[in-house]
Amino acid sequence: PLNLFEQFRRLANAYFLFLLILQMIPQVSSLSWFTTAVPLAIVLSITAAKDASDDINRHKCDKQVNNREVEVLIDGELKKEKWMDVQVGDIIKLENNEFVTADLLLLSSSEPLNLVYVETPPNNCLDKFKGTLTVNGQAYSLDNDRVLLRGCTLRNTEWCFGLVLFGGPDTKLMQNCGKTVFKRTSIDHLMNILVLAIFGFLATMCAILSICNAIWEANEGSAFTMFLPREPGVSGSLSSFLTFWSYVIVLNTVVPISLYVSVEIIRLGNSFFIDWDRKMYYPKNNTPAQARTTTLNEELGQIKYIFSDKTGTLTQNIMTFNKCSINGKAYGELCDFSGQRLETTEVRGVDFSWNQLADSKFIFHDHSLVETVREGNPEAHAFFRLLALCHTVMPEEKKEGELIYQAQSPDEGALVTAARNFGFVFRSRTPESITVIEMGRKVVYELVAVLDFNNIRKRMSVIVRSPKGKTTLYCKGADTIIYERLHPSCSNLMKVTTDHLNMYAGDGLRTLVLAFKNLEENYMEEWRKRHNEASTAMEGREERLEELYEEIEKDMTLLGATAVEDKLQDGVPQTIEQLAKADIKIWVLTGDKQETAENIGYSCNILREEMNEVFIVAANTAGGVVFNWFFLERNPREKQGFTEDLELELLRTVCMCQTVICCRVTPLQKAQVVQLVKKYKQAVTLAIGDGANDVSMIKAAHIGVGISGQEGMQAVLSSDFSFAQFRYLERLLLVHGRWSYLRMCKFLRYFFYKNFTFTFVHFWYAFFCGFSAQTVYDEWFITLYNTVYTSLPVLALSLFDQDVNDRWSFQHPQLYAPGQQNLYFSKKAFVNLTVLSCYSSLVLFFVPWAAIHDTVRDDGKDIADYQSFALFAQTCLLIVVSIQMCLDTYHWTAVNNLFIWGSLAAYFAVTFTMYSNGIFVILPSAFPFVGTERNTLNLPNVWLTIVLTSLLCILPVVAYRFISMQIRPTINDKVYVMENNTLPPTPSLRRPVRRVSTRRSGYAFSHSKGYGDLVTSQRFLMMRPVKSQAINSSFDLF
Repeated sequence: PLNLFEQFRRLANAYFLFLLILQMIPQVSSLSWFTTAVPLAIVLSITAAKDASDDINRHKCDKQVNNREVEVLIDGELKKEKWMDVQVGDIIKLENNEFVTADLLLLSSSEPLNLVYVETPPNNCLDKFKGTLTVNGQAYSLDNDRVLLRGCTLRNTEWCFGLVLFGGPDTKLMQNCGKTVFKRTSIDHLMNILVLAIFGFLATMCAILSICNAIWEANEGSAFTMFLPREPGVSGSLSSFLTFWSYVIVLNTVVPISLYVSVEIIRLGNSFFIDWDRKMYYPKNNTPAQARTTTLNEELGQIKYIFSDKTGTLTQNIMTFNKCSINGKAYGELCDFSGQRLETTEVRGVDFSWNQLADSKFIFHDHSLVETVREGNPEAHAFFRLLALCHTVMPEEKKEGELIYQAQSPDEGALVTAARNFGFVFRSRTPESITVIEMGRKVVYELVAVLDFNNIRKRMSVIVRSPKGKTTLYCKGADTIIYERLHPSCSNLMKVTTDHLNMYAGDGLRTLVLAFKNLEENYMEEWRKRHNEASTAMEGREERLEELYEEIEKDMTLLGATAVEDKLQDGVPQTIEQLAKADIKIWVLTGDKQETAENIGYSCNILREEMNEVFIVAANTAGGVVFNWFFLERNPREKQGFTEDLELELLRTVCMCQTVICCRVTPLQKAQVVQLVKKYKQAVTLAIGDGANDVSMIKAAHIGVGISGQEGMQAVLSSDFSFAQFRYLERLLLVHGRWSYLRMCKFLRYFFYKNFTFTFVHFWYAFFCGFSAQTVYDEWFITLYNTVYTSLPVLALSLFDQDVNDRWSFQHPQLYAPGQQNLYFSKKAFVNLTVLSCYSSLVLFFVPWAAIHDTVRDDGKDIADYQSFALFAQTCLLIVVSIQMCLDTYHWTAVNNLFIWGSLAAYFAVTFTMYSNGIFVILPSAFPFVGTERNTLNLPNVWLTIVLTSLLCILPVVAYRFISMQIRPTINDKVYVMENNTLPPTPSLRRPVRRVSTRRSGYAFSHSKGYGDLVTSQRFLMMRPVKSQAINSSFDLF
């Protein structure tokens, strides 16, 4: 009952229910009730079946999440509980790679310092948490550093315990996911407008015919009352009123009853094609593409703006040490004897078997660097010694020689791992020392001080004292920052290193510059005293420390530079290039800082060197928002997003840009950027992401795409479409999306054409039947026209047609443009097909009428009876609309042929059966056209008239299309001709082309502040509790 209620909320369904009621009134209806009841029952049944299927699938997804199990501490024992049964106050245990169930207060973990490592925590003003924990009468302050948010995934941590603070819809993730809205396509909105217009048009036609009926009754009707007397109490005016409602029934096909159900079937079929596409299947994770929503397919062919997350969507969030420059010599560049660059696949990797502590997963291809290190080159040793000492990585050695590094950012972990493989193994640390294995020899350095990284310094330094008593400062950071602090003697080396940095930037690598400085012992003693004073100062602590850092970090000696690759997902640059050719604007919305986002922008072809200089906007006034390229960096003071007075200025400016990258944006701000474009631009948007912090923008966009990657399934569960790799987006839009839009538009144009033509013939016939609401066709033809004779051919067209194949679609991304411009189906196209239908109906009525008017058979009998004309007209109509279907079909399949010719065959088979003597004997009142087909379709002039009618209807369409292709051919016309006259293009393997760039990453690390203070504290020297004691010792962190 609820499903029927929802279905009858659709205007068209409610309208046909009203028609069915009207047909029960004998004084009004000239048609039998089954002409409406049968199609309506079919429509409601199919829609109900589809809705039931969608509800079952949604229930399965919700059940899958709610029934995930987690260990909960109950009565001193760990017991398995379902997520939906977890309550506030429960203490739960999480293990490595498990999703965080709820917002948790971290109690303890398996790691030193009770740290945990998580992937993609949502951070929409979620970076603030204030609370108080009272234990045994003593209060402890709580902040965000002690909270695990739902949506994270536990990484590189054996176990942790947490206290549930918020669960279910109260979690910060769910509070910031945005509202789930019912998404409708632009074609849906247009159809609603057109259906309302059709209702108005129908009422106008019925009003005209009822007025004509009143005039006819007054002038001519009295002559017929002798043998067609009026019913008692029915006057001429009442007759006219009843005629209005009779024509509402007769002309009801102008509002197509099967329109909506046909649209749903087409969308469902095209969704299956996405699900079944093996070219979008990712075998590594056994993940196929999935159309999670079956109502948005054609919208995929109209995308104008794509909003993409960065980490995990464009990149794999995996950092690799690729190249470096040491003392002016570049390593990692692979060239043959002629100087041509080689791909890494063409060169065997370096053998690190000489190093027993090397990471077997580390791959490097330049053998000369290993030789340089093993020869004892002092600069190379100093280079890797710096990488092994200058960091905040935490080591873990679960087995002898099996080292695991827990890094705050993956790029820092990549640098320490590189040093490890080249013979400088970071082994362990205490608050006062760092232990390194240098070329097989154990060396313990005294850790004097850590000058930690932050977004202002853009560098990090450590001061260490070697066993020989030599004190050295090691520093790494952004090139522009380090260069300002180098000794003048490094000028020549700096020029060479700069060339290398430009070369690395051309490859889209993230760079750091390394430098060191030997320190005098007397100076260090005095500096340490001032450092201690500044560290304990109650006022101006940060400023005083910064002054000391600036003082000591100068006149350094340049060692070289590192180049780390933030691995892009396969095919990302090529995909973005193709989408850009399709005139799709791609915006990247990321929580990373501007330098990181900019570097990735160059790596994946979002930013290109031919563009102008990048300008950064961090303004609070409209006057400050002026630039060519746009980098939106969130103002820390504006946590809630954009102010209203800036929205229009912001949108006006960004729409002049080729590329937009929004940095430091929170999940809610991602959604606000999407909503800003939706609000003011008449364009279709798509948001794509892989993490829980992308859910809000996925829900906000017209189309949401989730990537089922390493960050869980939260984005997928909230998405409309999902797959495993970003590169599949190209096929989803340029192939499936474009075909779906083309098919839907062809379906709508043809559907309205055949129904309008069918209905207008009734209108012209009214002038010859005294406006009596008599139908021009047989009732059974009216019943079966939309449900049998023309339904399957148009479904075949809408499921299998394609103007060009997928290879040509990739070869010419410009084919995507018509969908963005809404060229194939619009109000203008609707008016054009209405005019064409009107012309066709005139031909279909008056040509057969003129052909048999005053015509006799060979035996002298008259053939101009009502039943013969009805059969004649409906046969002409069906043949004309079938030919029109053939003209609209570009891609012929066996199914198309079967349905088109099978429907025509079915028409003649059904007609000969229903007009036969046998059926008439069984139900004479239901099948009154007995013998009509034998008396009509055996006449040559009838078939000649059918041919003439078909030519008159089709020739103008063919002529218009031919002239248009000759005078103003579209890109689709050109490619269609090429496809039929040339061989299909073969996909070309494109090697990456090095770009020349002077733009480099300011600092590779994406974190906002290091935890140098933590690693130099005494807290992680506490005894790590065994598992049975973990709960009792849980508050040691505070």
